[in-house]
Amino acid sequence: MDARRIIARLRDGDTPPRDELRWFAQGLADHAVSDAQAGAFAMAVLLNGLSDEGRVALTLAMRDSGDVLRWDLDRPVLDKHSTGGVGDCVSLVLAPALAACGAAVPMISGRGLGHTGGTLDKIEAIPGLRTDLDEPALRRAVGSAGAAIVSASARIAPADRRLYAIRDVTATVESLDLITASILSKKLAAGLGGLVLDVKTGSGAFMKTPDDARALARALVDTANAAGCPTSAVISDMSQPLVPSLGNALELAEVMRALTDTAEPGPLVRLCAVLGGVVLADAGLTKDVEAGAESIAEAIRDGRAAERFGAMIAAQGGPLRFVEDWPRFLPEANVIREITAPRAGHVAAWDGEALGLAVVGLGGGRQVETDVIDPAVGLSDLPALGARVEQGQPIARIHAAREDDADRAGAALLAALTLTDAAPTLPPLVLERIGG
Repeated sequence: MDARRIIARLRDGDTPPRDELRWFAQGLADHAVSDAQAGAFAMAVLLNGLSDEGRVALTLAMRDSGDVLRWDLDRPVLDKHSTGGVGDCVSLVLAPALAACGAAVPMISGRGLGHTGGTLDKIEAIPGLRTDLDEPALRRAVGSAGAAIVSASARIAPADRRLYAIRDVTATVESLDLITASILSKKLAAGLGGLVLDVKTGSGAFMKTPDDARALARALVDTANAAGCPTSAVISDMSQPLVPSLGNALELAEVMRALTDTAEPGPLVRLCAVLGGVVLADAGLTKDVEAGAESIAEAIRDGRAAERFGAMIAAQGGPLRFVEDWPRFLPEANVIREITAPRAGHVAAWDGEALGLAVVGLGGGRQVETDVIDPAVGLSDLPALGARVEQGQPIARIHAAREDDADRAGAALLAALTLTDAAPTLPPLVLERIGG
């Protein structure tokens, strides 16, 4: 095999055969392929694309570049993946809810990326909790709690770990083929028996338009199913935050309210029910999607999901009684400031990306890889699209470490808000379902 020949094929618009892609992925993992060759490979894929068969072959090759988990359980192994959004804490509710409905959920999650928050960063706001579990610890956690939310070890899809770092500095992140292979290589390495994808679209998502979201969803679903993992996708709205808070501890508080409050379910619980209903039905645990959605909603209503969440937290080293006394364990910011509406009107739009970047600027995300996150900072009490506000009415709270940080975040928040005299037309929470 020769990396130059493989790159030349791609440069000329041909998809290399399966054995060459497998060799190249292994070369990424063991550094037989140089950084220069990896960058050229990524750029050639971005410019010319892969065939459908080539995308599947690359995904499987990257999966097989490291360990692939095998499970011997009396229940299906299921998972969910989101393409990223703001105020999106679905995983923290859905993982224990799926466990309460009879699934095993070894959820390999990621950290914040750009303006979007990361599930690992959110759950690590809980004191003592570890996400860097080795395989025996992961198996114990899933066995005892039914679910675990962990980071990918260096032995899971190492080809993707290497290629992603190269893509990040070579302007090749946007390749549909490479996004698909990156997401699915890690998920398939977890040994899943079923997967549901939450593909976001709107101002707070990476995919700003429904057409872009649909193209990514179709590529992910087709590739995962061809690779042997039953997979469906849901395209959901991200024109506003899913919960009225952004920031790690603040979103955890929203999760706990969703799991323990018996009030009318909000968008977070409703989206969890849709996603959970799809993957439960695909796995044969319910007769159809609607029955699956009701099973998820019932597990949240009756407290079984909260019980599983508490067991998961304890299994990963967190407080034993976190669910019963969660406000005591979550950090609070030094500065909490109210922001008031500059005029009367209806909330017509939020610039979700700007809101996410405001949280990053507060220290709730990373500007560079070595940044240490402050779990207490963020935004809260954001009004939903369509809400009527009056001039001078409090419309949000800034949670900051310092006064000058709060000044900047307040200005960014107001710049991200659009108020109109007329009430806007509200988008649906779920735009489309795409089956395998």
